[in-house]
Amino acid sequence: MPILGIGIVAQGLAEFGVAFFNRRARGREWEMAIASTFNNHIILVGLGHLGSRVVKQLRELNQDVVVIEAAPREDLADAARALDAPVLQGDATHESILEQAGVRRARVIILCTQNDNLNLHIAVKARTLNPNVRVVTRIFDDDFARALEQQFGFRALSATGMAAPIFAATAAGMDISAPITIEGQSLSLARLNIAPQSKIAGLAVNQIEQKYDVSVVLLRHDGKSDLHPAGDQRLVANDVLAILAGAVQINRIAQDNR
Repeated sequence: MPILGIGIVAQGLAEFGVAFFNRRARGREWEMAIASTFNNHIILVGLGHLGSRVVKQLRELNQDVVVIEAAPREDLADAARALDAPVLQGDATHESILEQAGVRRARVIILCTQNDNLNLHIAVKARTLNPNVRVVTRIFDDDFARALEQQFGFRALSATGMAAPIFAATAAGMDISAPITIEGQSLSLARLNIAPQSKIAGLAVNQIEQKYDVSVVLLRHDGKSDLHPAGDQRLVANDVLAILAGAVQINRIAQDNR
């Protein structure tokens, strides 16, 4: 092969290598391609400070996440991509961007924008495209949040429940109550089903309380509920555990119950 030809081939391979390994260079098409490979994943709309923290918490829970943001901040978008969460730029009220994020294959959509009406609009659009998708939405009005849960089955977290770990744990499938303040501490009641491969299976109730700094308020075993389980009672797969704890503690036990 002539030297000039070799040089052209080498340059072409070098440019291909740079494009392949540089996500920013690949741009929107690359983000869409990655999102298209996800299945049974979580879509997060709104990559502000709350949204970025929720992405981090979800990735710590080993959840696949696709992000949609109309005007992404470069630093927050880069942080999400560094966690292997593709970021799609666009308006989530448009069917096309939800389709690109794989809404028909998603199991949960989290709405973290600061506009209640926008969140509701996107939630309804997502449910139209995928009637089975679970909706977790940020709502600033407490009464509106309760109404959405009662009328539409949306899991609405009001301004009093804005902690990112609560959003993440809720999206991951835990049932969590709105937080209450006890002696200056914000605590929530959370219920989790003990997974077959859970790190907490086999631990005793008192070990759970000490290791995770939580209070066990109920244990359901073999269909029977015990509001005062013995400290030496050990958890097994398919048990149901109810705990009272802060957002950080709930997120930590959720991580170990994967």
